[in-house]
Amino acid sequence: MNKTIGIRRETKDNTEQRAPLTPEHVKRLTQEFNVNVVVQPATQRTFSDDEYKNAGAVISEDLSRCNLIFGVKEVPIPDLLPNKTFLFFSHTIKGQEYNIPLLKEILRRNITLIDYELVKNENGKRIIFFGQYAGIVGMIDSLWLLGRRLKYEGIETPFLKIEQAINYSSLKDAEEAIAEVGEIIREKGLPAELIPMVVGFTGRGNVSKGAQRILNLLPVKKIQPSELSSIRQNTNSNNFVYSVEFYLPEIYYRTDGGSFEREHFRRNPSLYKSKFNEYLKYLTVFVNGIYWEPSYDRLVTKEFVKKAYENNSLKNLKVIGDVTCDIEGSIELTVKATKYVNPAYVYEPLSGKARDGWEGEGPVILAVDKLPTELPKDASNSFGNALIDFIPELLGTDFSKDFNELNLPPEFAGAVITHKGALTPDFIYLKKFL
Repeated sequence: MNKTIGIRRETKDNTEQRAPLTPEHVKRLTQEFNVNVVVQPATQRTFSDDEYKNAGAVISEDLSRCNLIFGVKEVPIPDLLPNKTFLFFSHTIKGQEYNIPLLKEILRRNITLIDYELVKNENGKRIIFFGQYAGIVGMIDSLWLLGRRLKYEGIETPFLKIEQAINYSSLKDAEEAIAEVGEIIREKGLPAELIPMVVGFTGRGNVSKGAQRILNLLPVKKIQPSELSSIRQNTNSNNFVYSVEFYLPEIYYRTDGGSFEREHFRRNPSLYKSKFNEYLKYLTVFVNGIYWEPSYDRLVTKEFVKKAYENNSLKNLKVIGDVTCDIEGSIELTVKATKYVNPAYVYEPLSGKARDGWEGEGPVILAVDKLPTELPKDASNSFGNALIDFIPELLGTDFSKDFNELNLPPEFAGAVITHKGALTPDFIYLKKFL
């Protein structure tokens, strides 16, 4: 059987620097598993063509001889090769309107689509992801923006020493810089105008864990949501930062008066309303990493924030790091996605307009839709480490067979969205969007 894989050039936009596999992964595949690797040339990729070539790959535009073609982001329609098996993040499983043309063309061209987002272990947990790095970069950039925003307001803070994540050569360098800021806060404290400084997190998955990994480089005191209303009475809080996590039971309540039940919420989201707005006035920075669907009530609405600005009750909230980046989704103020070259805007509640940068009347919104590419080497290495051991078994799968006869690794069985020109059984529901 032909054992050839392809690593495609990311063509959705030219700021994408990540790769699904690094040169070190390619070296291991070629030497340990006798796999042929074809890499499309790319100038923006964080690893050079020569690095892949020296690792044993063939550099070529032509991926037509590859059994499996690996990418990161969605593949533009002109780049789809008929009758091939593609692996990438497709962003189609919610019936996302902007990717329905892509899904239609994948079906028309008889392509097998495997989505990394759906690769899970026996406990239903995702195992191949960039999520932790999305949280890591989201927190770095939120602290960077906080320093700039406060400077605009005339407040000098140690956060001015933090750079945007893309300006660090590695995660290690970024962590060292933020740890130094932590020492300054511990020794000299924060300015009075910023006390108490509170950073809130939604979500309990890899995004939230990654973001908290960075915040914990500062002196942190963890509190519960129920303690927020009393922390302003603590005048000795200038040498640390408060950290608070919000889980679903703290965010949503049942309108019928019943107690919160996770499965009931999943099945009956219309019976639940968000109470998150009541926490906003206590937060300085809010990092949003929660899973959200349109059937769920929003966490932050334009209407609430407009009223809060009219009565001056939301002046403490400086930055929203919306890592989930659902446009006008859980955070309705996220009116557009951004790239790292122009990563943030101020949402001005009174006018409803977005002003690029960190100057203006309203919270700063970080809405980069692919944060991990700001630390591309670290993120690609972590992703490839999770993926590589499945590749030999995937190469042993005969994709010419019907779906129910595919001998896939069990972790990938639920990740095949299309096969042989049809939606697979778990994704028949997408027909209504087609």
